[in-house]
Amino acid sequence: MSETYRAMRLEAPGGALIPVELPLREPQPGEILLAVEACGVCRTDLHLIAGELPQTVLPIVPGHEIVGRVLRCGPGVEGFSPGMRVGVPWLAWTCGQCGYCRQGRENLCDHARFTGYQIDGGYAERCVADARYCFPLPDQGDAALLAPLLCAGLIGYRALAMAGDGRRLGLYGFGAAAHIVAQVAQHQGREIYAFTRPKDRTAQEFARQLGATWAGNSDALPPQLLDAALIFAPVGSLVPAALSAIVKGGRVICAGIHMSDIPGFPYSLLWGERSIQSVANLTRADGDAFLALAPQVPVRTEVERFPLDQANEALARLREGRISGAAVLVMN
Repeated sequence: MSETYRAMRLEAPGGALIPVELPLREPQPGEILLAVEACGVCRTDLHLIAGELPQTVLPIVPGHEIVGRVLRCGPGVEGFSPGMRVGVPWLAWTCGQCGYCRQGRENLCDHARFTGYQIDGGYAERCVADARYCFPLPDQGDAALLAPLLCAGLIGYRALAMAGDGRRLGLYGFGAAAHIVAQVAQHQGREIYAFTRPKDRTAQEFARQLGATWAGNSDALPPQLLDAALIFAPVGSLVPAALSAIVKGGRVICAGIHMSDIPGFPYSLLWGERSIQSVANLTRADGDAFLALAPQVPVRTEVERFPLDQANEALARLREGRISGAAVLVMN
């Protein structure tokens, strides 16, 4: 009898994840087979399940913040061996040949494939990944605390870099990514201003505990204008709100893969060399840089743990804004 493993799989857009037993796939050349220890639950997974992302491959096992141990390596794999702990991020494969790849901008590859979106991800006891897109992780420590670094941390880090070197930084949507970015930004000597859902006192207090100078509602203006604003909530109306809160020459960085439509706004909000920029995916260089920086900060993640079979509950709580920090699935 062939070996199987448990997974939570999306069969159709808008549906709940279904528990399934899947046949184990042996790693092919360049691939590694992992025993999953933990997998973060990301807001992008909500957009995937709702059918808001194009080119989704169905059925699919979601999950792209994977921490696991190498079980077996396929032919040609170098740098990994059985027992090693590795992380698997959102970016799963690129062509290496297109103009973007040749320019070092593999995050924009026209042919890229993504973990938990077009390739089965980490809402499972096992997964297979391209070794070139995996990162070695510390052997010791709690896997659940490492999982949010693989997307919330990486995308947050890329967004922070795009914000420039301004001192006063606004974070719109204080969840998994923002609570990591806040720590990195303060390590760099910046001030953090946290914007949450209206009257979300829990999130605002969480932000203050992490050192935020100010925390308030997303529709409020901060006590002083910001040098840059990072938007993690998928709410288009936050773009003009953030433009209203930044100085001339400031930047608004949209860090999500999906956002509701941005409403019209007067040109005066953009005038003064303010700019709006999106963040698309990540590069392996981002991963190397952030994972080297994180222990120096040191980044400490706040997580709420759920067993694999409670993935739908974790997603529901994330959707409703009832997660403090990051939700993480842990395997038995």
